[in-house]
Amino acid sequence: MIQRHRLKLCAIFRAAAVAILSLSTIACVAFCQQPLQTLLVGIDRRPAASLDGDWHYLVDQAPGRALYNADGSINDNSYAMNEHPVIVGKHNEEYDFSTAPTIRVPGDWNTQVPQLFNYEGVVWYQRDFEVQPAAANTRTFLHIGAANYRTHVWVNRRRACDHEGGYTPFDCEVTSVLHPGTNFVVIAVDATRLVDGIPSVGIDWFNYGGLTRDVSLVTVPSVFIDDYDVHLEHGSQFDPANTELTGYVHVIGAGAGTRITVAIPEAAVNAVATIDASGNAPFRVKATHFTLWSPETPKLYKVTLSCGEDSLTDDIGFRDIRVDGTRILLNGKAKFLEGANLHAEAPIRGGRAYSDVDVATLFGYLKDLNANFVRLAHYPHDERMEREADRDGIMVWSEIPNWQHISYEKPEVYAKDVIMLKEMIRRDRNKASVILWSVSNETPNNPTRTTFLTNLANEARTLDPTRLITSAIIGPRAKGLDMINDDPLCEALDVVGQDEYIGWYDLTPEDADKIHWTLPQKPVLISEFGAEAKYGNHGAPTNRWTEEQQVYVFQHQFAMLQKIPQLRGTIPWILMDFRSPVRNIPGLQDGYNRKGLISEDGQKKLAFRLFKDAYEKHSLGKPE
Repeated sequence: MIQRHRLKLCAIFRAAAVAILSLSTIACVAFCQQPLQTLLVGIDRRPAASLDGDWHYLVDQAPGRALYNADGSINDNSYAMNEHPVIVGKHNEEYDFSTAPTIRVPGDWNTQVPQLFNYEGVVWYQRDFEVQPAAANTRTFLHIGAANYRTHVWVNRRRACDHEGGYTPFDCEVTSVLHPGTNFVVIAVDATRLVDGIPSVGIDWFNYGGLTRDVSLVTVPSVFIDDYDVHLEHGSQFDPANTELTGYVHVIGAGAGTRITVAIPEAAVNAVATIDASGNAPFRVKATHFTLWSPETPKLYKVTLSCGEDSLTDDIGFRDIRVDGTRILLNGKAKFLEGANLHAEAPIRGGRAYSDVDVATLFGYLKDLNANFVRLAHYPHDERMEREADRDGIMVWSEIPNWQHISYEKPEVYAKDVIMLKEMIRRDRNKASVILWSVSNETPNNPTRTTFLTNLANEARTLDPTRLITSAIIGPRAKGLDMINDDPLCEALDVVGQDEYIGWYDLTPEDADKIHWTLPQKPVLISEFGAEAKYGNHGAPTNRWTEEQQVYVFQHQFAMLQKIPQLRGTIPWILMDFRSPVRNIPGLQDGYNRKGLISEDGQKKLAFRLFKDAYEKHSLGKPE
């Protein structure tokens, strides 16, 4: 059934790419012939055997000589065979995982191995693990939270799955290849940037490679819940008296007519539904004693889903998000978003953020800032981020990595984009904190790109009609003191994100006072603005790279932004300094984008206090 589901999904993506873009199907067919992996939703709510810890690793620097055959296909007969403890192989092909060094998983290789700091290629991971005799009528999956960028997985010398994309989870079924006792897994991760990758080759953040999020084994009954959606009924208008919950539970392996239950004891919900021929069980039920989720009251309910022997419990909040003219309405009330951008960069330790400590530190910064919102730039972050946002009442913008220039003209790229979009939405659709799905950041204004992203926005609405769709628009450059956003992509958006850097890349800080903006008559978020300053570098407000000038730029920005009538949120770039390979001014940048309100080692700049006070006083904009 899973294989039929995969083939059906691939056919849908292929047809969508061809019909929507009206381009050659050859490359898309080639892409869709690659195996798709399973994706289990709520994986962090199931019992799991963690495979985190020390893994052996080998670097494939030829490049990828052991991974790829001469025709570019995957070599299943090299390091994946894990021939040890004897060193084996033809001349220049010898290897031995048993005596290889170790690296911690999760974690990027760049910050763990000094020699690999700037390495963007193939690294092989290997570890042994123990398996108890399998219970009858169960299935086991290898879960990988994220690996950047292309990943190939073998268990006991058999390829389990392949995945493309560096920021979303995937699950490889390994039921048939496991045996009681000692087993081994070999994973090849290729961090090479690709012209037809998402993102493409030119990015302004660090390309951390490796198994950057948790790895675990998850065993479920042979009939199991793989997807679900539980949300407040989203009618044409918000009705505060409506406490009807709706959604679906999807079950693998169950026949039509099988019963599922949705129980929320605190809200007096105990719904029963039956599965249809596609494995879906739609439901609708009235809740009582109901509190809506909001930043002021981030209420979460224990929701238990059951089908036969399978059951899982998730913590879910319920709220309504929509637009009305130029307003953003949360539970029927106009809301102004006071937030910051954030890369998945670990504070102080450095490297890709992945741990509970990383998340607690980052959200501690947001709460100290008095923020009610965060943009998780420019890709899906670790699921812990949305979990923490749910608990803390921080609203979230989540984005797939269509950053600036990707191959918009190619249907196979669109097909990959749809898969990434689906993986992001499927993982986080039950997170109340997520109010915005973003389809792109700072993309070039041309018809091919506009068609591509418009269709992607519509795809997002089909996957999840309960949330708002946005994108961060850049440009055009100022024409004198007129800033006009006439980008046709805005027509496809519910909320317009507007990036601008007046006073840093454009014009002067003082010019911001006189700028006249022409923006779409929709809710507008200033999704990026700011200036670079190195922590501890002080001087006059006119001196570049000083903390004082960063404040000076923001002060003039504040005066400008308050004159935009449809402004509904401010998202400075960025909460914390982060690594970028294109930021190389010695003594000032040293490989970091310095636009953070906080340094990479946790030191708050003067601009942090500026925003902290503004958000406390709600002085930057109005919700109405």
